[in-house]
Amino acid sequence: MKKRLSEMKVGHNAVITAFENDDIFLKLMEMGCIPGEIVKVDQIAPLGDPISISVAGYHLSLRIDEAEMIWVEEMPG
Repeated sequence: MKKRLSEMKVGHNAVITAFENDDIFLKLMEMGCIPGEIVKVDQIAPLGDPISISVAGYHLSLRIDEAEMIWVEEMPG
């Protein structure tokens, strides 16, 4: 099921499928967020912003508006 990374729950894995627009694409790509990469939501701040994810073997903190720009396909289990 396709959804935005910002909609994912803690502990869930997904595969990055696309980006909302090109403005953020280069920035996210430099951080290892590329289509086909598996991403896991590690933590969500108490007020929902930022979120902490694991991608490409390291941890990354994203603002919620950045996470909304990333489309993912949630993995089962």
